[in-house]
Amino acid sequence: MPSVPRVWIPVICFVFPLLSAFAQPSSRPEAHAEPLTAEWCRNLPRPGYKQLEAVPVSSKWFEVYRIRPGVFAIYEPHQYEEVISYLITGSKRALLFDTGLGMGDIRSVVRQLTPLPITVLNSHTHFDHTGDNWQFDDILGLENEYSRRNASGARHEDLKDAVIPERFCGNLPENFKPENYRIPPFKVSRTVKDGDLVDLGGRQLQIVATPGHTPDSLSLFDKQNRLLFTGDTYYAGPIFLYVPETSVAEYTKSVEKLAAMVPQIDLVLPSHNFPAESPQELIRLSNALRQVAAGKAKYSKEDGRRKYDFGSFSLLMAD
Repeated sequence: MPSVPRVWIPVICFVFPLLSAFAQPSSRPEAHAEPLTAEWCRNLPRPGYKQLEAVPVSSKWFEVYRIRPGVFAIYEPHQYEEVISYLITGSKRALLFDTGLGMGDIRSVVRQLTPLPITVLNSHTHFDHTGDNWQFDDILGLENEYSRRNASGARHEDLKDAVIPERFCGNLPENFKPENYRIPPFKVSRTVKDGDLVDLGGRQLQIVATPGHTPDSLSLFDKQNRLLFTGDTYYAGPIFLYVPETSVAEYTKSVEKLAAMVPQIDLVLPSHNFPAESPQELIRLSNALRQVAAGKAKYSKEDGRRKYDFGSFSLLMAD
């Protein structure tokens, strides 16, 4: 692998404009009318979690699992998104890969897991991955117009479908009021690019640009420990590829890029549903996309979208 620059050497800082959350309304299409399966709550908890090491924390909203030494999955099982953020620790600092929905206090959970300084990096800037960004001072981000726009936050009017009663399972977080739900603006302090290394001290994470689901989607590769954090580029379940910011062509290239890395990976850690998947799923996903592109895959219609079902995952595309 060619040498790549390290993020922690001195760099020229670029600060995203800190805009008012109400200054530039966004349609937030990813938060509107997401498919909702009536039985979703009845199917929880997912049986695979019984095989993982649970880490006790003081929270009724989050569940935490130790996936590997120094790798914690911070899971939000009580909302339909079933978002998973990851805390990855080194000897000198820790990286929080996504900050979740912003309905619970993820900073409080992180502080129960490590005393190290925290850096945040988002797998992409959809609302369900940036909810608690505002709580942190050190945030890395891509030099990307889509990212800059989403750093301004999101209004309740754009997110109200995410907090309808049918999208919750169990109790709401303490002091959380659905009618007030919004994403506060946040400030990105340093920019990164494809191939950069984030050095946590004894642990290096390589940024892998994987645009497609969104223009700013990225994955994280822990080469030494053979781990790949895929964000929303892959997870078990319905993968959303129907919103205007999605490029299926770019997504396909990104999946092929990750599939080529499979010989170097022992475990895939996605950002929804379940945090420990087989790397072979990336090859299956790549093959599925080829079938779709060739017109050889069958689909059904669901809420005006095409659904291609491949068993452990499905692809939802605009009709």
